[in-house]
Amino acid sequence: MRPSGRASDELRTLEMIPGFSKHAEGSCLVKFGHTHVLVTATVEDSAPPWLRNTGKGWVTAEYGMLPRSTHGRMPREAAKGKQSGRTQEIQRLIGRALRAVIDLRKIGERQVRVDCDVIQADGGTRTASISGAYVALHQAFEWMMKEELITDMPFNDSVAA
Repeated sequence: MRPSGRASDELRTLEMIPGFSKHAEGSCLVKFGHTHVLVTATVEDSAPPWLRNTGKGWVTAEYGMLPRSTHGRMPREAAKGKQSGRTQEIQRLIGRALRAVIDLRKIGERQVRVDCDVIQADGGTRTASISGAYVALHQAFEWMMKEELITDMPFNDSVAA
Protein backbone atom coordinates (compact mmCIF):
# COMPACT_ATOMS: atom_id res chain seq x y z
CA MET A 1 0.00 0.00 0.00
CA ARG A 2 1.31 3.42 -0.94
CA PRO A 3 1.21 6.42 1.44
CA SER A 4 -1.67 7.81 -0.66
CA GLY A 5 -3.72 4.69 0.05
CA ARG A 6 -3.43 3.41 -3.54
CA ALA A 7 -2.55 -0.28 -3.76
CA SER A 8 0.79 -1.23 -5.30
CA ASP A 9 -0.99 -2.80 -8.29
CA GLU A 10 -3.61 -0.05 -8.65
CA LEU A 11 -3.29 2.41 -11.53
CA ARG A 12 -3.57 6.16 -11.04
CA THR A 13 -6.78 7.78 -12.19
CA LEU A 14 -6.34 9.63 -15.47
CA GLU A 15 -8.18 12.73 -16.63
CA MET A 16 -7.35 15.02 -19.53
CA ILE A 17 -9.31 18.23 -20.05
CA PRO A 18 -8.61 19.63 -23.55
CA GLY A 19 -9.19 23.33 -24.20
CA PHE A 20 -8.67 24.24 -20.54
CA SER A 21 -7.10 27.63 -21.29
CA LYS A 22 -9.25 29.95 -23.39
CA HIS A 23 -6.32 32.09 -24.56
CA ALA A 24 -3.95 29.46 -25.97
CA GLU A 25 -4.22 27.96 -29.45
CA GLY A 26 -4.11 24.57 -27.73
CA SER A 27 -4.26 23.50 -24.10
CA CYS A 28 -4.89 20.57 -21.79
CA LEU A 29 -5.15 20.13 -18.04
CA VAL A 30 -3.73 16.70 -17.22
CA LYS A 31 -4.49 14.83 -14.01
CA PHE A 32 -2.55 11.63 -13.42
CA GLY A 33 -3.66 10.74 -9.91
CA HIS A 34 -2.62 13.66 -7.71
CA THR A 35 -0.19 15.01 -10.34
CA HIS A 36 -1.74 17.95 -12.20
CA VAL A 37 -0.07 19.69 -15.16
CA LEU A 38 -1.40 22.57 -17.26
CA VAL A 39 -0.08 22.41 -20.82
CA THR A 40 -0.52 25.19 -23.38
CA ALA A 41 0.61 25.44 -27.01
CA THR A 42 1.33 28.83 -28.58
CA VAL A 43 1.77 29.33 -32.33
CA GLU A 44 4.38 31.94 -33.28
CA ASP A 45 4.68 33.41 -36.78
CA SER A 46 8.40 32.88 -37.22
CA ALA A 47 10.79 29.97 -37.02
CA PRO A 48 13.99 30.07 -34.96
CA PRO A 49 16.87 31.83 -36.76
CA TRP A 50 18.64 28.59 -37.74
CA LEU A 51 15.52 27.46 -39.66
CA ARG A 52 14.75 30.65 -41.56
CA ASN A 53 14.45 30.20 -45.33
CA THR A 54 14.32 26.40 -44.99
CA GLY A 55 10.55 25.98 -45.17
CA LYS A 56 10.63 24.06 -41.89
CA GLY A 57 9.14 24.97 -38.54
CA TRP A 58 9.97 23.99 -34.99
CA VAL A 59 8.26 22.70 -31.87
CA THR A 60 9.90 23.40 -28.53
CA ALA A 61 8.88 22.79 -24.94
CA GLU A 62 9.31 24.54 -21.62
CA TYR A 63 8.71 22.85 -18.28
CA GLY A 64 8.41 24.26 -14.81
CA MET A 65 7.04 23.49 -11.39
CA LEU A 66 5.06 26.02 -9.40
CA PRO A 67 6.71 26.83 -6.06
CA ARG A 68 4.09 25.00 -3.99
CA SER A 69 3.57 22.06 -6.36
CA THR A 70 5.47 19.85 -3.90
CA HIS A 71 5.26 19.19 -0.15
CA GLY A 72 7.46 22.16 0.68
CA ARG A 73 7.75 25.44 -1.20
CA MET A 74 10.66 25.58 -3.59
CA PRO A 75 11.94 28.83 -5.10
CA ARG A 76 11.11 29.62 -8.71
CA GLU A 77 14.02 28.83 -10.99
CA ALA A 78 13.59 32.24 -12.65
CA ALA A 79 14.30 33.86 -9.28
CA LYS A 80 17.56 31.90 -9.08
CA GLY A 81 18.45 32.99 -12.60
CA LYS A 82 19.25 29.46 -13.77
CA GLN A 83 17.31 26.34 -14.65
CA SER A 84 18.32 23.10 -12.99
CA GLY A 85 19.77 20.27 -15.04
CA ARG A 86 16.59 18.30 -14.28
CA THR A 87 14.38 21.01 -15.78
CA GLN A 88 16.55 21.30 -18.89
CA GLU A 89 16.54 17.52 -19.34
CA ILE A 90 12.74 17.33 -19.04
CA GLN A 91 12.21 20.21 -21.49
CA ARG A 92 14.45 18.52 -24.05
CA LEU A 93 12.69 15.19 -23.55
CA ILE A 94 9.25 16.72 -24.14
CA GLY A 95 10.40 18.66 -27.21
CA ARG A 96 12.15 15.65 -28.75
CA ALA A 97 9.17 13.36 -28.08
CA LEU A 98 6.88 15.80 -29.91
CA ARG A 99 9.23 16.50 -32.82
CA ALA A 100 9.63 12.74 -33.36
CA VAL A 101 5.97 12.48 -34.43
CA ILE A 102 5.73 15.66 -36.53
CA ASP A 103 6.64 16.54 -40.11
CA LEU A 104 8.14 19.97 -39.40
CA ARG A 105 7.84 20.96 -43.08
CA LYS A 106 4.05 20.86 -42.75
CA ILE A 107 3.93 23.72 -40.22
CA GLY A 108 5.91 26.09 -42.42
CA GLU A 109 8.34 28.61 -40.98
CA ARG A 110 6.61 28.88 -37.62
CA GLN A 111 7.40 27.84 -34.10
CA VAL A 112 5.01 26.23 -31.63
CA ARG A 113 5.95 26.65 -27.97
CA VAL A 114 4.54 24.09 -25.59
CA ASP A 115 4.52 25.17 -21.94
CA CYS A 116 4.13 22.50 -19.27
CA ASP A 117 3.45 23.93 -15.82
CA VAL A 118 3.24 21.49 -12.93
CA ILE A 119 0.51 22.65 -10.57
CA GLN A 120 0.76 19.69 -8.21
CA ALA A 121 3.46 17.01 -8.25
CA ASP A 122 2.96 13.49 -6.96
CA GLY A 123 5.18 11.55 -9.37
CA GLY A 124 4.99 11.18 -13.13
CA THR A 125 5.29 14.85 -14.08
CA ARG A 126 7.30 13.97 -17.21
CA THR A 127 4.73 11.46 -18.46
CA ALA A 128 1.83 13.78 -17.69
CA SER A 129 3.61 16.62 -19.50
CA ILE A 130 4.34 14.58 -22.65
CA SER A 131 0.80 13.21 -22.85
CA GLY A 132 -0.80 16.62 -22.27
CA ALA A 133 1.62 18.25 -24.70
CA TYR A 134 0.44 15.97 -27.50
CA VAL A 135 -3.20 16.92 -26.83
CA ALA A 136 -2.42 20.66 -26.64
CA LEU A 137 -0.29 20.49 -29.79
CA HIS A 138 -3.04 18.62 -31.64
CA GLN A 139 -5.45 21.42 -30.74
CA ALA A 140 -2.94 24.04 -31.89
CA PHE A 141 -2.60 22.27 -35.24
CA GLU A 142 -6.40 22.12 -35.56
CA TRP A 143 -6.47 25.88 -34.91
CA MET A 144 -3.80 26.39 -37.58
CA MET A 145 -5.89 24.41 -40.08
CA LYS A 146 -9.00 26.43 -39.21
CA GLU A 147 -7.04 29.66 -39.70
CA GLU A 148 -5.72 28.24 -43.01
CA LEU A 149 -2.10 28.49 -41.87
CA ILE A 150 -1.59 24.82 -42.75
CA THR A 151 -3.47 22.42 -45.02
CA ASP A 152 -2.62 19.02 -43.50
CA MET A 153 -2.28 17.72 -39.96
CA PRO A 154 1.50 17.64 -39.34
CA PHE A 155 1.47 14.52 -37.16
CA ASN A 156 2.86 11.33 -38.66
CA ASP A 157 2.28 9.40 -35.43
CA SER A 158 1.07 9.94 -31.87
CA VAL A 159 2.93 10.03 -28.57
CA ALA A 160 1.99 9.45 -24.94
CA ALA A 161 3.94 8.43 -21.89
